[in-house]
Amino acid sequence: MTVFAGPGGPQSLRPFVEDLAARGELLRLPAPVSPEFEVSACLGELAGGPAVLFEEVAGHDLRVVGNLLSSHARIARGLGVDEAALPETLVAALAPDRRLDPVVVAQAPCQEREVRDPDLAALPIPHFFEHEGGPYITAGAIVARDPETGRRNWSIARVRPLGGARALVGIAPNHHLAILARAAAERGEQLPIAVAVGLHPALLVAACLYLQLGDDELEVAGALLGAPVELATCRTVPLEVPAHAELVLEGRLDAAATVDEGRVSEFHGMYEHYGAAATATFSALTRRDDAVLQVIQPGYNPEHVLLGAVAIAAGLHRALREEVPSVARVHVTDGGCGRTAAVIALGPHEPGDAAAAIAACFARVSLIKHVTVVDDDVDVADPEAVAWAVTTRMRPERDLTVSPGQRADRAEPLERDRTVTKTSLDATRHAGDRDWELAAPPAGVVTRMRALLAEMSP
Repeated sequence: MTVFAGPGGPQSLRPFVEDLAARGELLRLPAPVSPEFEVSACLGELAGGPAVLFEEVAGHDLRVVGNLLSSHARIARGLGVDEAALPETLVAALAPDRRLDPVVVAQAPCQEREVRDPDLAALPIPHFFEHEGGPYITAGAIVARDPETGRRNWSIARVRPLGGARALVGIAPNHHLAILARAAAERGEQLPIAVAVGLHPALLVAACLYLQLGDDELEVAGALLGAPVELATCRTVPLEVPAHAELVLEGRLDAAATVDEGRVSEFHGMYEHYGAAATATFSALTRRDDAVLQVIQPGYNPEHVLLGAVAIAAGLHRALREEVPSVARVHVTDGGCGRTAAVIALGPHEPGDAAAAIAACFARVSLIKHVTVVDDDVDVADPEAVAWAVTTRMRPERDLTVSPGQRADRAEPLERDRTVTKTSLDATRHAGDRDWELAAPPAGVVTRMRALLAEMSP
């Protein structure tokens, strides 16, 4: 396997793109493509297929790349591990003793060029969907710092140009970046931020994690890389950014100066109208000489869904295991849009563990509204296996819970007055239930026949 992590390994997106090309998983489009819906249409048509490098975007000198991390296998490859090892790799990286403090370097590829007071219209930012208000930067990870604690925050939020160096920044009110921006506004200040675009998969996955306020996601990115993240000091704001990014926008976020965002796509594939959004003004653009703009197709599309799903599952796994030690694995499902449905596997456990895990799951991630608990002989990532467990082990009168009037995230497609009904299924074996021995040939015979068939395979 190509190594994209480890001491001395690349911290750039580029080796990963090159590996995709070598595997035949990168489609290069040489024909001019417009950023006005055409980039989006291509990415949507090829969703779940090859990554796409747009060699020429009409009216712009930068290339665009998307659909890079559109499968579990690709995300795992980007982290330098086998797909089967992806969940535990992410969970392990969250351990405090595995996290690595970033380091500041003197020379940074992301600062080969600098433009003050940039015009964002010069970037080939795609306009994705017909009824959105304009183009969006969708793969921009934003770094900020809590002025009271000095702790760094690293997260993803959408950025839509408003003309010149100004943009709106779409942030859910409960996200840590929004909390920091509101605190700055209450002090009569604007929050320094930097938006980094074109990142190593480890940095992008880390930006999607659900951690506690004050936890530095870039320390977790270091654990995933196997080496401290290399940072560069910004030119116009008191922050540091990943040195190997493709481009960086430096500026200040103003939670008090808002604009109505209008309709915007969400992870479930439909439009939402959230109303007022904070704005930012960018003082500098730094970039590589031959920078490539990375994009993530938003809405209900594989890359957008999966990045959220694997990151949320990892955070949930660690948090639930602390409260319920029998938790063996957590999976956030694609069918739940990578946000709303979780499957939890329990190892040997006590009565009450399933209920405790369900309650902890709902408390930890407000977006989740469906939880299924299974035994650890069931593959939580296999929908058919989970459905089989529900069919053979779940008694509705005992194991189905419906909880109306629960607090809902603003992105919940079925929320009413910020509430939604949540459901849980306990599909684990219970004492006194039927005999669970599965019908099968003798184990020794199966082993012999498996070996025979393996010898005959081409």
